[in-house]
Amino acid sequence: MECRRSNHRFSRGIENYDKILGRNVCENPSELLRPLVRASAERIDLARQVALAKWDSEAAVEDLVREQQVIQAVVKVAPQRGLDESFVANFFRGQIEANKTVQYVLLADWHRVGRAPVHSLINLGATVRPQLDALETEILDNLKNVSDMRESPNCQAALATAVGVYLKRQKDRTDNLDAIALDRSMASFCAAPVAKS
Repeated sequence: MECRRSNHRFSRGIENYDKILGRNVCENPSELLRPLVRASAERIDLARQVALAKWDSEAAVEDLVREQQVIQAVVKVAPQRGLDESFVANFFRGQIEANKTVQYVLLADWHRVGRAPVHSLINLGATVRPQLDALETEILDNLKNVSDMRESPNCQAALATAVGVYLKRQKDRTDNLDAIALDRSMASFCAAPVAKS
């Protein structure tokens, strides 16, 4: 489908996206949000491995020390990318809450049937956390690339569209839990609308 030309203020920076992605991108805010949505979805997907590891170890889903480490790490590097520290902290709290939502639901499902899916032993520190760390860096880079979208009155609509497109394209490997978690993970991206007096 051919993209129509647009004077939308988000069209700034599209050439850079073309270089980053190695392909043409429509001048459409939801198109530009796709890399951020995809990285967030990949982070959520790792929640299944985390849940399996916690099933085996009988560890709690809540890990406040680890959560604080993640928040501190991303906040520390946020200024290097021109990102507001408070925004980054809130955004990653949403990422963490989305991940925990998946864990809680899966663990409850497994307890109801008395078993988890057959799986190999999972070492969180050696295998999963390095992947999470890499995705956090990717998410930070993507936040930098689309940060000027946050103030747009169309931000929520563009974000919902980007998430919907991702879920539709991944419909063979996603379910309602993925959709709920992905919406939660992205919920604090758009800036709160200014109340009209």
